[in-house]
Amino acid sequence: MSVNLTLLIVMGALYACGIYLILERSLTRVLLGLMLLANATNLLILATGGYAGLAPLFAKDIAAKDYNDPLPQALILTSIVISFAVTAFMLGIIYRTWLLARQDEIQDDAEDRRVAATPSFDAEDDAEVPAETSEFPLTMLGSDGMDVSDRGASGADAGLQADQPPATVLAGGREMSAEHAAAEEKPGSLNIDPSPEGGGK
Repeated sequence: MSVNLTLLIVMGALYACGIYLILERSLTRVLLGLMLLANATNLLILATGGYAGLAPLFAKDIAAKDYNDPLPQALILTSIVISFAVTAFMLGIIYRTWLLARQDEIQDDAEDRRVAATPSFDAEDDAEVPAETSEFPLTMLGSDGMDVSDRGASGADAGLQADQPPATVLAGGREMSAEHAAAEEKPGSLNIDPSPEGGGK
């Protein structure tokens, strides 16, 4: 396949200008950039077809290599229709923006700035939790971090734990008893007042 160098140079210039314009904040310039990109793509598809040949009308005495490839032309027609639809859609957006704000430039959203300024560390999601957050009470870790639970021990361990002070865990930046922490993990927390107003203990 032979390639026309002039088409490649024009196509590269159109792509460069289109990408530059599409990065602007003005919607009109973005539209012009999209149009240049569409035309550059049409030239790219046209260049893939090689040099012009005979019209693709079948005849027995014409060799197959002498025909012009009709596929790039069909793809260019499809690309023209798509680029026309995108251009009409962008013109509608530009017109609506001009009616509402009387400006063509895209402004920064206050909510976007707030989200961008928010630190990535979330105290609730990223903090180290000393106990497994599960609704099943048996998965609650003991105060030593090894036992399954500080409650319900049997035998000699039960007598030893009876003399020890109640176990505490660090949850949410405050120290609380293991019993209340385990109750937090069950459905229907004991630390929440079931009144309509809610309110914790």
